[in-house]
Amino acid sequence: MAFREEFEQLLESIAQEADAIAMRYFRTTDVRIDRKGDGSPVTQADRAIEEMARAKVTASGLPLDVLGEEMGGADAKAASGSGRARLIIDPIDGTEEFSRGIPTFGTLLGIERDGEIVAGIASAPAIGTRWSAYRGQGAYSNGRPIHVSQRATLETAMVFCTGTGPKKTPVMRERLRRMLDTARNGRSLGGFWQHMLVAQGSIEAAVDLTSMPWDLAPLGLIVEEAGGRATNVRGERTIYTGEFVSTNGLLHDAVLAILS
Repeated sequence: MAFREEFEQLLESIAQEADAIAMRYFRTTDVRIDRKGDGSPVTQADRAIEEMARAKVTASGLPLDVLGEEMGGADAKAASGSGRARLIIDPIDGTEEFSRGIPTFGTLLGIERDGEIVAGIASAPAIGTRWSAYRGQGAYSNGRPIHVSQRATLETAMVFCTGTGPKKTPVMRERLRRMLDTARNGRSLGGFWQHMLVAQGSIEAAVDLTSMPWDLAPLGLIVEEAGGRATNVRGERTIYTGEFVSTNGLLHDAVLAILS
């Protein structure tokens, strides 16, 4: 069975309701912002979306485990070893932006089977865009096929990264700055949206260096199905090392050469 046929109905249903929940709280005085142990923000919208997604998985009857940012699940440091597929969910990626009224947030959904992400959606309701991909079946934005750009050198590229803040080591800050300086245009943005910009051909490369699996679950699949590459800084295809580099493929090695 094709992955789209197997998982599309569930993922689209979750994304649709997640959009509605998020927009119910976005830019309202009803949103309450708490801080987790690591200082990152969480709102009632984050919790409500994950609870809804888990309920929909149960109701679907599909043999899926769930790993989520707010309610945990099986081992978050490695691919599932249970023999079952699992949904990996970030109910709101970009909660900091969401809580400040910035529209670049979204719900991230990925289905992992046998260590591979085989289906994924990134849905950003405030900017009216939903990206999706199913292994071997292409990548789409609002139902239209997307493809990475064809610029082949950093000197002609636009690249984004998560910035050079205190979570980065001095060595990595220097490497990120060198990458941004080498590119024709460089920006600090972060989050899922920069990788979707790679997938749709708007920019050539994006770098995250402090991420959890739920921050990344659908992103590599969408980039790869759009014709690009997504790895950590050592060139490994994984969402479990905290590092994530997406490019149009043509300049992937050049980016890794700087970052590693």
